[in-house]
Amino acid sequence: MYKFRIHSGIGLLGICLAIASCRVPASMPLAENRPVPGSYNGNGDTTNMSAIEWRNFFTDKHLVDLVDTALKNNQELMITLQEIEIARNDIRFRQGALLPTVTARAGAGVEKVGRYTSQGAGDASTEITPGKEMPDPLTDLSIGAYANWEVDIWKKLHNAKKAAVTRYLSTVEGKNFVLTNLVAEIANSYYELLALDNQLLIVKQNIELQKNALEIVKVQKEATRVTELAVQKFQAEVLKSQSLEFDILQNIKETENKINFLLGRYPQEIIRDKGNFLSAVPPLVSAGIPSQLLANRPDIKKAELELTAAKLDVKVARAEFYPSLGISAGAGFQAFKPSYLFKLPESLLYSLAGDLAGPLINRNAIKAEFNNANARQLQAIYNYERTILNAYFEVSNQLSSISNLEKSYDLKSQQVDALTRSINISNDLFKSARADYLEVLMTQRDALESKLDLIETKKQQLNAVINVYRDLGGGWK
Repeated sequence: MYKFRIHSGIGLLGICLAIASCRVPASMPLAENRPVPGSYNGNGDTTNMSAIEWRNFFTDKHLVDLVDTALKNNQELMITLQEIEIARNDIRFRQGALLPTVTARAGAGVEKVGRYTSQGAGDASTEITPGKEMPDPLTDLSIGAYANWEVDIWKKLHNAKKAAVTRYLSTVEGKNFVLTNLVAEIANSYYELLALDNQLLIVKQNIELQKNALEIVKVQKEATRVTELAVQKFQAEVLKSQSLEFDILQNIKETENKINFLLGRYPQEIIRDKGNFLSAVPPLVSAGIPSQLLANRPDIKKAELELTAAKLDVKVARAEFYPSLGISAGAGFQAFKPSYLFKLPESLLYSLAGDLAGPLINRNAIKAEFNNANARQLQAIYNYERTILNAYFEVSNQLSSISNLEKSYDLKSQQVDALTRSINISNDLFKSARADYLEVLMTQRDALESKLDLIETKKQQLNAVINVYRDLGGGWK
């Protein structure tokens, strides 16, 4: 049974999901026939099932191997890892802005000034040492170190660094979100493949059954108990099932290729256990409490971090309206002759300056950036609200799906049993001329459709539990 409670005061929405527990019996090869660690056991344990590491949640060795391969090769995951690296480098860039910029500079030049200029006349009348005039043309050699530093008096640079760190953490949560969806998508595709295998087996068995019925009808025709119409009807039914077999084979190939794509490798057979798809017992499903939903969903944590970063961006944009204090300094040597370059104190040069500058007239660009930062903050707020709402509805829908699929599966199982028995009954009645061939055909057709539908429902049950695990934030640990 599923229990829903709506709580107020959570995040910006004041709404979230509180679900005590739900049991999904009958039909799931995700775990052994035992309670999953961390599931609700009716004794007050409200641990969220997403706390279970995915290697423990999925006990099929072939599925675990597939996920392991995807974690090493999946291209989307590799792209996300590079986004993390970009964000990490942005932190280094922002950190560098807090420190002075120091450069080393060396230069050489030559200058020829006119004799009848103030500099030329001055150089001509100046002696370096008694009896030794200034050279003409005049060379200029220099070497020194220069530093510039913006004093972060309004915390603009510190806030920019904090925003970069927050965005880095956001990309990490983004990677976790990709992992969660990747694991779930591989698991869903794997069980879809198993469902197709079982459907293929059912169709092949049905083809043999239909061929046997066709042979009986042919015998009946020779005994003039039925007409050629009955033979052609049975023949058409065999051909229809054979066509369905090839459709399923195509779906198997496409599903295998989809899994191989997720694994980042070229087409090849997916190793799997094609055993009885309908006999495994599912684990218990526990959704925990609202705070755990917020704590475990990577997309919620990512949206929260993006909101924090957007708030810091507003502070950085606001600080652009205030004056900035810059300090510059330099020290080195300068002379017109190499032998004089390091002669102290004559060749020594140094400088120290401070400046305070702020925007006075053209502030439109700064205002535009400030307005953009405010708009991005509002976007982040709405995105955070939407993410929480989406998480609530995803979990709610999947838990409801588990409940309804459980009831549907039980009824369809009974339907399959009844139609399976009716096949033998219709065949016996047909042999004794107490039923016509159309009744036999319809019974076989209904039985096949019900068996295929039962397997499809089983797959939907598996997908629903996998999706609950994903929607609660499981699969990235």
